[in-house]
Amino acid sequence: MREYLLTLCVTAAVTYLLTGPVRKFAIVAGAMPEIRARDVHREPTPRLGGIAMFFGLCAGLLVADHLTNLNEVFEKSNEPRALLSGAALIWLIGVLDDKFEIDALIKLGGQMIAAGVMVMQGLTILWLPIPKVGTVALTQWQGTLLTVALVVITINAVNFVDGLDGLASGMVCIAATAFFMYAYRIWYSYGIEAAAPATLFAAILMGMCLGFLPHNMHPARIFMGDSGSMLIGLVLAAGAISVTGQVDPDVMKLFSGSERNAVHQMVPVYIPLLMPLTIIAIPAADLILAIVRRTWRGQSPFAADRGHLHHRLLEIGHSHSRAVLIMYFWSAVIAFGALSYSVNSASMWIVLGIVFLSAIGLALLLLPRFTPRAPRWAEHFVPPRYRRRRRAAAAATEPVPATHRAAAVGVEIGSEAEEERTPVVAGVSGVNGATAVGPRSRLPR
Repeated sequence: MREYLLTLCVTAAVTYLLTGPVRKFAIVAGAMPEIRARDVHREPTPRLGGIAMFFGLCAGLLVADHLTNLNEVFEKSNEPRALLSGAALIWLIGVLDDKFEIDALIKLGGQMIAAGVMVMQGLTILWLPIPKVGTVALTQWQGTLLTVALVVITINAVNFVDGLDGLASGMVCIAATAFFMYAYRIWYSYGIEAAAPATLFAAILMGMCLGFLPHNMHPARIFMGDSGSMLIGLVLAAGAISVTGQVDPDVMKLFSGSERNAVHQMVPVYIPLLMPLTIIAIPAADLILAIVRRTWRGQSPFAADRGHLHHRLLEIGHSHSRAVLIMYFWSAVIAFGALSYSVNSASMWIVLGIVFLSAIGLALLLLPRFTPRAPRWAEHFVPPRYRRRRRAAAAATEPVPATHRAAAVGVEIGSEAEEERTPVVAGVSGVNGATAVGPRSRLPR
């Protein structure tokens, strides 16, 4: 565990320290889209944050290769090299798209090629544990098609959900944390070395997201762009593929005892079929709804719009930060709920806990305009946003001299004229995955 934590910290530190210089490079390179009707940021924000995340990935793999225990992952398996090869290819495609705008079909082809590169180096699904059937060995073509499909779906799901500041990196970090706990349990509790690569991938993915998140929280100073969203989507898919199709259920020796006990004990084996889906449950649902919505309207499935889940949260009255936190909450409920069920599927308390947390999530969705207010004695200990309204109300009751009213009118007129010269449109922040699959216009010259 110490070596995994060291790898995580190194990855996070490298990503965090490189994001600042990468931001300056993106500004110099002109990787800053113009503000569009669906954006809320008032000035162009640079992209290419995926550059820092990719070097964080390389640093994490390099450190792990020189550690005593994690070095065995590189000696006994070719999966880390396969991940690095696929990640480098998808990262280059993302960097080119952030700068020069690549057609959506070309990006889709690049995603399939990156998945194929990983398959050629051994990172593929070899068998599947099917309930009431047992372990089913896959042919080479079946394993390849299933692996490519899972990689493409995961990449685009993460890409689509990346529409608010800090949303994609935070959700993937939550998913990676749950997946790390699951894979580490399979590796440590059952002594299965085949789960070690997936555990390493999850630790590195957590470091990439944690290192980039401070720069990407609202108001974001830099966006990860397609170079980052597709990269973390591929790493997430690689971990799921590694633990899904590489861990043999027979090695876990779960078929002893009665049939009922065997069914309960086999839950950790079946969970790999569900864990990748629970990790990307919200992004995948957003992806499916977007495709259906755009196709129903006669539009291209890759056409950008304002119908994503995070868009709807803003439309019903949630603030930017609250919408992101609500998405975090639902991601944590689904991912850690599946993790808890895999540990003890026979416990009714786990089901009741998930139901209770889901009820809390629904209540949060129905309170978009609720703002907590601190009592008078605690106003000095809370942020100003929780006491601003009271001061504003007190200031509104005070009489305003005539000279001040005239000055205020002049300021309002000047402000209106300024707004007419530089209109600011409202919408949803983010120039990453949710808006990266459509055509982008250049900055006005």
